[in-house]
Amino acid sequence: MASPCYLGWDFSTQQLKVIAIDEQLRVIYEDNVPFDKDLPEFKTQGGVYIDGDRLTVTSPVLMWVKALDMILEKMKSSGFNFSQVRALSGAGQQHGSVYWKKGSIQILKSASSELPLHQSLKACFSVSNSPIWMDSSTASQCRALEKAVGGAQHLASITGSRAYERFTGNQIAKIYSQNPEVYMQTERISLVSSFAASLFLGAYAPIDYSDGSGMNLLHIWEKGWSASCLDACAPGLEEKLGCPVPSHSVLGPISPYYSQRYGFSPDCKIVAFTGDNPASLAGMRLQEGDIAISLGTSDTLFLWIQEPTPALEGHILCNPVDSQTYMALLCFKNGSLMREKIRDDCASGSWDEFSKALSSTVAGNQGNLGFYFDVMEITPEAVGIHRFNRDNQKVSGFPKEVEIRALIEGQFMAKRIHAEKLGYKVSK
Repeated sequence: MASPCYLGWDFSTQQLKVIAIDEQLRVIYEDNVPFDKDLPEFKTQGGVYIDGDRLTVTSPVLMWVKALDMILEKMKSSGFNFSQVRALSGAGQQHGSVYWKKGSIQILKSASSELPLHQSLKACFSVSNSPIWMDSSTASQCRALEKAVGGAQHLASITGSRAYERFTGNQIAKIYSQNPEVYMQTERISLVSSFAASLFLGAYAPIDYSDGSGMNLLHIWEKGWSASCLDACAPGLEEKLGCPVPSHSVLGPISPYYSQRYGFSPDCKIVAFTGDNPASLAGMRLQEGDIAISLGTSDTLFLWIQEPTPALEGHILCNPVDSQTYMALLCFKNGSLMREKIRDDCASGSWDEFSKALSSTVAGNQGNLGFYFDVMEITPEAVGIHRFNRDNQKVSGFPKEVEIRALIEGQFMAKRIHAEKLGYKVSK
């Protein structure tokens, strides 16, 4: 008998990825389908469509389904033994949403194993291009939501975040206000994560607590939808969302479609999918008191937290590993691009020179401090480069090695300050 294995899926912005691990957590298979390259018929750029207004950003739902068909066929051709898969789960890009047309549940349940899934589901979506995390076209809906519930801080106290343009509640409000007939034709609204789980389950998968925390709709303390937030977005919304569940919930066995078409065991379990950020916390096996920082184009900080204090900056999400605790998430737009800019200006474009200059200065930088925002920052909302000497006087420049340390210390001090605002306690 083949040894058991487990599949993990990632429905990200630019590609679909799969990984198989055995019971010792060793990788035994991995593959991916880049959307632009392998699905050119959808004509996406970076996996998305950017509207002429430069604010509206979407992705075609059927592209995601077709990518799943393609990757499963690749696995089949490679001789992958699907019968050994005991369970599968996955992640989806956070804040994307999918709109199922009335009657789609029956098509999903009874999809013919003779056809690729995308052919069966091609008429199932009332919104063919899904709004995703890059969308920033809902400013008016955000302001209306905050006003309806008593202000930005009150909304954050309920849902973990003030209103954000990419958050699903505001996207739903926009669809309802602009296309009420499309909204009325919709019987279920999924996140990308619960949509992906639905494809495997052959039924509408529930939204999990963690990914649901990024919607401006979930009451993060009570683990249910907030009536005041739902009412501010669209009528009859609770029924379209279904009941949220813990992120580690076993949703049921895999759809017969996959047993018949690929040879999955009928006993293969589907575990709730979650958002990419909560999945990172789970995948890195963070525990209470741990903090993780991703240094990318944008810097992201996330941490396990017991007693959060939601603020106007940053996000509090339900913890995907322990439903009684929380995770905090902070995003800083001026990340690696700002560091590269100072490297180029002060270290001749060399990271080695940058590191030597940093090592040549002392911690605390003799009291010299800088805040570096090349573009409008998210946390906090600020722009420009601001330097202060040890006497707290604003100055126009620093020596190169002082500039480099001021950048690094300023960025990390900001991360600590904002993490503490959300309730993080730094161990002494």
